[in-house]
Amino acid sequence: MTNIVQERLLRCSIFDHRPAAVRCAPVLPALCSSNTVSPAPRSRTKLTQASQAGGALHNQDLPPACSRCLPFTMDKFLLQQQVLERLAEDLLQAEQAVRVAHETATHEENIAENKYDTLGLEAAYLATGQARRAEAIRQAMANWRQFRPRPYDASKGIQLGALVCLIDSDDKQQQLFLGPDGGSMKLVIGAQLVQVISSEAPLGRALLGKCEGDEVSIQVAPIRHQFEVLRVH
Repeated sequence: MTNIVQERLLRCSIFDHRPAAVRCAPVLPALCSSNTVSPAPRSRTKLTQASQAGGALHNQDLPPACSRCLPFTMDKFLLQQQVLERLAEDLLQAEQAVRVAHETATHEENIAENKYDTLGLEAAYLATGQARRAEAIRQAMANWRQFRPRPYDASKGIQLGALVCLIDSDDKQQQLFLGPDGGSMKLVIGAQLVQVISSEAPLGRALLGKCEGDEVSIQVAPIRHQFEVLRVH
């Protein structure tokens, strides 16, 4: 009986690649029946041929996106946390730059003595620019804190919060995370590089509403770039 169970389960796993609990559910009750008849032994050659046929059938049934795309199991909330950490670092640098520029602008040695002495004025302009940058980063952090990535809904297509796998005409893949404004950056998750973009970016706008298998194109200077959406999470 043990050999029969093992062989039935093996045949089940060869031709059906669903989870074991699902694909073998109809097999186990039959094997537990007292009326089970032992099948004729199968040769190793036939078993090998069956295995190859089952593998070919499995590969044929797979959609192109699954067979071509890299591992696609990233935690969106982990990505969100990394974006917030990077923005916090940028904010510290911007605030430090504001302090340095302000001190330079107000230092007594930089007080203008004539109209050509503009060091203090330039430092004041720099301080103003850095202050605006710091405020923009604070706003971006507020947007990302309120951001709640949702699972992909095929009926709506790609929306804010989607994790997208694209492939270009050279079969080069890239991972994109569509998030709020102010978070454009590159992150490394495990061994994969993820580009964070906003829906206001050209590629982000082009992706909105697209689904797996759709093509996307954007114009960058004189070159038109084309991509295929392999997978969305």
